[in-house]
Amino acid sequence: MPSPLTFDSIAAAVDLVLDRIPGTIVLGVPLGIGKPNPFINALYRRIKANPARRLRIITALSLEKPVGKSELERHFLEPLVERVFGDYPDLEYVKDSRGAGLPANIEVHEIFMKTGDYLGNGAAQRDYISSNYTHIARDMALQGMNVIAQAVAAHGDGDTFRLSLSSNPDVIFEGKEKFAAMGLPLLCIGVVNRQMPFMPNTAEVAPDFFDIVVTDPAGTHQLFGPPNSKIGAADYAIGLHSASLVADGGTLQIGIGSLGDAIAQALIVRDRHGAEFRRIMESICPDGVESRELGRFDEGLYGCSEMFVNGFLKLIEAGIVRREVFGDAALQRILNEGSGDATVTPQMLRALLDRRRIRARLDADDLAFLQHHGIFKPEVHLDGDDQLVCGDARAPNDLRNEAAFETVASAMLGSRLTHGIFMTGGFFLGPNDFYERLRTMPPQELAKIDMTRIDFINQLYGNEDLKRAQRRKARFMNTTMIVTLLGAAASDALESGQVVSGVGGQYNFVAMSHALPDARLIMMLRATHDNKDGLRSSIVWNYGHVTIPRHLRDVVVTEYGIAELRGQPDGEVVKRLLAIADSRFQDELVKQAKAHGKLAADYEIPERYRNNLPQALEDKLHPWAEAGLLPDFPFGTDFTEDELHIVRALKKLKHATQHPVELVSLAVKSLWEGKEAPHAYLERLGLADANSFKDMFVRRLFAGNL
Repeated sequence: MPSPLTFDSIAAAVDLVLDRIPGTIVLGVPLGIGKPNPFINALYRRIKANPARRLRIITALSLEKPVGKSELERHFLEPLVERVFGDYPDLEYVKDSRGAGLPANIEVHEIFMKTGDYLGNGAAQRDYISSNYTHIARDMALQGMNVIAQAVAAHGDGDTFRLSLSSNPDVIFEGKEKFAAMGLPLLCIGVVNRQMPFMPNTAEVAPDFFDIVVTDPAGTHQLFGPPNSKIGAADYAIGLHSASLVADGGTLQIGIGSLGDAIAQALIVRDRHGAEFRRIMESICPDGVESRELGRFDEGLYGCSEMFVNGFLKLIEAGIVRREVFGDAALQRILNEGSGDATVTPQMLRALLDRRRIRARLDADDLAFLQHHGIFKPEVHLDGDDQLVCGDARAPNDLRNEAAFETVASAMLGSRLTHGIFMTGGFFLGPNDFYERLRTMPPQELAKIDMTRIDFINQLYGNEDLKRAQRRKARFMNTTMIVTLLGAAASDALESGQVVSGVGGQYNFVAMSHALPDARLIMMLRATHDNKDGLRSSIVWNYGHVTIPRHLRDVVVTEYGIAELRGQPDGEVVKRLLAIADSRFQDELVKQAKAHGKLAADYEIPERYRNNLPQALEDKLHPWAEAGLLPDFPFGTDFTEDELHIVRALKKLKHATQHPVELVSLAVKSLWEGKEAPHAYLERLGLADANSFKDMFVRRLFAGNL
């Protein structure tokens, strides 16, 4: 391939793109932190200023620094955002989309939105593309993509200069392949961001992978690092229940946020504090724990997840995610059928021979395979076609010859398999210390993490034998918003069709969970949700939109337990979901199910499921929080203690403003008690010099909630 054009100026690279593509520029960019924000902003500004040009952007998950919706929130967030997000540059198309709107000559199509951020935004809702993430390269082609750009990490200079696709090898490999196969031009641009962790393995590419490489220092900026969320009792209970479904020696997929952190912490408690874990589970499992997985992780887990999140990193550091997989189906199956130990043995070599993975008379490919995986020592070589040589040891090149095999086994085998991977991911997102850990991780540890293509992770098609061998006892954990009493799930949009987020990889993981013989799908949701319309059950009789149809139902988890739905008749599905619903809504759900003929007229919910209430759950988990096993922030937080106090008070205030009766009660209480907040808190919120009645009232309400 020809060497790429290298620019030390983003502006010059934009000039070239505008010159190369005279018509509409259709720009594809990966999701999350893989976006080269400074380049995108420069191109956006140029086209925004020139109505004669057109720009179409196809992407997913465009991230924006937090912006408060009220004056109080804005005052609180400003110093926090400056401290946590530093010089991260917001995407200008996001600002315009949320503000005055995009210019007429620019459109943005997302297949996954930041959760809830575009509800009611007509343009964003109309331009949303509903698609599985495995189809994004195809859909980019259908939209006419002619440029693809992403942020990359860099190492070395001159002849040693190398690039890494870092967080996002997810789309660009497939995109380039599809365009080459169709004979379509595609301008590929890599923008160096020195803050991106340099990820090895699949993510590492030569500079000529790109047509243009931009080395402008302006391309380097802090990565988007959302702070860890607090884990409440409901999320911890969901995490604990889910952790008790994970089999040792298996495969794990989890997502971001408080639920992902709750699962990771629950797995750590299970591994390190087995007796306490059992006691916790006994307290929250009305049907007992006999069917749950409660033991240590003696073999460990393999992480294979669309998103590589902070929880996975903590599980790696805890020694739980450590089951290595290898890039060869025959070798992987041999390991699966044995102890899973990566120690090289003569039996391993004989098994490869018996399965015809290698020939009795080794050729150059066989030798390369054996040495790549550490089965043969690096110094083993062929002397012609007839002799295997390693130092002073020589043997005929015929592994069916017992004497030759014995010589090879005693003198030429390595000690342990090499090039094993224990974490496979498509993209990552996490707090700042997550990125710093990846940037400073020792090379031998980083080599165990493979950031790779989304079509490899999210589906079985293509190299299926290898994927099936690696992904044994898989547990695919996904969050959802609503589950119907017949087992359908709504995860991406409201009944109205308004998109909350997107499908992402959820459907693919659902399909895999049914295609792999020992896998399970675990759909997690909080039993209730609260909004301006009041408290609502998240388990409902029916819903006007579904992401996952009922015939793909499997395991549903709420804070109140686990509903095993696979292979169950509708009536039993209804009963099992009622058992994990919030008790304040159970009677109405029973009434609806009976009215539609899905429950017998005389059915009553067993008494052991009739205390599914938040306070009862809090009481059960509180001792373990006090003991330090279930802390609010198990993996640390970017918030100071004072900020946490303020946040708690602001959340109570915000909740009250959506519920008038609660607001009146709160106001009376606050005015009666007459408390004052610390002056520093009032200064932080812009209330220190409150003069208007409104500000003074808010100041008193805030103080009353501290």
